[in-house]
Amino acid sequence: MKRLAFILFSIFIVINVNAQTLDECRRLAREHYPEIKQYNLISLTEQYNLSNAARGWIPQILIAGQATYQNATTNYPDAFKAMLQANGIDAEGLQKEQYRVAVDISQNIWDGGESKAKRDIASAEAAEQRSQVDVSLNQLQSRVDALYFSILLLDERIAQMEAQIGILDSNLSRMIAYYNNGVAMQSDVDAVEAELLTARQMLAQIESSRASYRKILEIFIGQELSSETLIRPEMTLIADRTIIRPELKLFNALENKIEAQRAAINSSIMPRLSLFAQAYYGYPGLDLFESMSSTKWTPNAIVGVRMYWSISSFYTKKNNFNKLNTALQQVAVQRDVFLFNTQMQIAQEDGEIARLRKALEDDARIVELRRSVRMAAESKLRNGVINPTDLLQKIAEETTAVLNKNMHEIELLQAIYRLKNTLNQ
Repeated sequence: MKRLAFILFSIFIVINVNAQTLDECRRLAREHYPEIKQYNLISLTEQYNLSNAARGWIPQILIAGQATYQNATTNYPDAFKAMLQANGIDAEGLQKEQYRVAVDISQNIWDGGESKAKRDIASAEAAEQRSQVDVSLNQLQSRVDALYFSILLLDERIAQMEAQIGILDSNLSRMIAYYNNGVAMQSDVDAVEAELLTARQMLAQIESSRASYRKILEIFIGQELSSETLIRPEMTLIADRTIIRPELKLFNALENKIEAQRAAINSSIMPRLSLFAQAYYGYPGLDLFESMSSTKWTPNAIVGVRMYWSISSFYTKKNNFNKLNTALQQVAVQRDVFLFNTQMQIAQEDGEIARLRKALEDDARIVELRRSVRMAAESKLRNGVINPTDLLQKIAEETTAVLNKNMHEIELLQAIYRLKNTLNQ
């Protein structure tokens, strides 16, 4: 007894290890889908943009050199120049050829909120791009679900066709025995055999379709399916109808980006204040009197506070704000349209779920009745009351009833999970 229990437990473990579930297929498809790499790329881009925005507070260093020639320069008054020359002092004044190599260092004190606006825009753009990837992956999940449930439906059709073939094969053997005993005619045997061959043809077609669907699903998940038969997901109830789709996060991200752009426009009309230090080596220097008496290059330096205010941004501020307001209105319209269509889709899916639940209430009784009729027909055939054609019809009706019941169960599951995808629950 213990040995038998151990064997059964081992079989159970193997089955569960090899079982392929819907959640596992979703996870594998998400990991295998090339667009999943976008998350890392978006994060890297965001880091670079934030880093660039923060560098606005790093001292800015400018190195420049120039050589100029000018038609006039600062010079001594003629009387003073004559007096200096009389005392043997050269008083030529500044030379028209001038040279300098300069270094300018500037440190922002206040940038009017420009750096913060750039950081906010970088974060908002990254959030928008992540939301777009979320939307794409949510659509991927719907495609995986559709493939998974299509395979389940084909599995059920195959199971029912195999059951029908078993019944037909059993009745063919019985009919051959009747023929050999002179109770049935060759046409009776031929009718059952033809129906059996037709069922086998249909089975081959369904198996081919299932193989194609399984291959497509394997491409999505990036590996072979680990089991021949997929596992049905659990039948769950959805009480909450709250929509938490990634598209809503995308609309919010778009609005946040627009608000960040509004802050950038406000910062563009603010004055800038900075400290600066400038050093240069060249001619003329800051001491003009020395440079007027000597052409030697000298070191020079200036430190101070610099303020500048570009008022040209005021010209376009109103139009830029109006463009952003229009963009916000467009996002609001897109959200309303999306919610409207989603609510319509939810209503349709709720109706489909209700229809399938009602159908399943009658399916069990229909299968029971069809099986009873088929078994009675087999008994009548043995007693010569009906012909094989009538029996074949009863077999087909029972097979159809069982197939409808099982397919309604899977279609109900699919409808429930379709609704869960619509709500993103």
